[in-house]
Amino acid sequence: MSTFASAFAGGLLIGLSAALFLLLDGRIAGISGLVAGLGRPADRSWRTGLAFLAGLVLGPPAFVLLAGGWPVMRIEASLPVLALAGLLVGFGTRLGSGCTSGHGVCGLARLSPRSAVAVLAFLASGMLTVAVGRVLA
Repeated sequence: MSTFASAFAGGLLIGLSAALFLLLDGRIAGISGLVAGLGRPADRSWRTGLAFLAGLVLGPPAFVLLAGGWPVMRIEASLPVLALAGLLVGFGTRLGSGCTSGHGVCGLARLSPRSAVAVLAFLASGMLTVAVGRVLA
């Protein structure tokens, strides 16, 4: 499958799943909010978050079965750098009241001004990180 076709199909599936989640459950499909709900087992959202997380974990093996193999990936960072990056992303999602999926996919679709500001901050931070990384490399 071409890069364009697979990216297009992935985008359609993400948009469809976010729209269906909002339509059927009445909630935003932000990953950080769903995962945060796992810490509250008494809340009904606990089961939904667990199911969503299970889908995220089972998605790659399903891709391998359907596509016949893993896509080519090149990760050049060390494990400690990746762990630090993951912690910083987690901190950022709490600080920004949501993640890229919640703000970028769902918030922008609802024309949320807060999400528009958050997405602009995500993009600016990403561009600045790449620029600084290239200078330091």
